[in-house]
Order: sequence, then C-alpha cells, then structure tokens
Amino acid sequence: MRAKDALGQSGERVAADFLEEKGIRVIDSNWRCASGEIDLVALDGAELVIVEVKTRRSRRYGDPLEALTRAKLLRLRTLAVLWAREHQQVIGSLRIDAVGVIMGRSEPPHIDHLKGVA
Repeated sequence: MRAKDALGQSGERVAADFLEEKGIRVIDSNWRCASGEIDLVALDGAELVIVEVKTRRSRRYGDPLEALTRAKLLRLRTLAVLWAREHQQVIGSLRIDAVGVIMGRSEPPHIDHLKGVA
C-alpha cells in the first residue's frame, strides 16, 4: 500500500471515531461505484450524512479542507443518491460534511469538522 493511501485510511478511521464520539453513527465507509467513492456514510439522528475526509501530515501545502472542490462536493450529492438507492434507503434529509485531519508524526491528530458544506 502506498504511504498516501495508508495516511488516508488512518485519517478516515480518526474521523470516524471523532464523529462517533459526537453522536454521529457511521454506517458505511469507502463505498465505491463507477461514479466515485464516499469516504464515510453516517446518520446524525435521522439525517443522512455523507462525509468527505481529507488527511495531511501537516499544513505545509495548505489545510486539508482546501483540497475540496465544488465539483467534488456536487459529485458527493450524486453519490449519496446512488448509495441510498443501492442500500434501499429513503433520503429524508441529507447533509454533506467535511472532516480535515492533520496527522502529525509526534502529536495527536488535529481534526476540523465542517457541517453542511454542500
């Protein structure tokens, strides 16, 4: 596994744990289809939450959340519908969140959670 992929997976685990601690229940991760991938799928009460996780070792090349593009956020809405269809879920309320994780080598992870980014 490439170091970048391992870092991304570690960041997704950190993000999932963080969300769970906040009472947001993660119900799926790394869901893929021909149109793309959803990092985390969660429920916040009855609201379906699609979570994009961006992980970096430092802010040397900018904040992880700066890597989110408008196109990616729009694609996540489409992916949410495809996920719901595949899992036979009715979407009442949908929210797209972003979690930025800085995984320094010697300090605990720094986590930024933005709700409703798209």
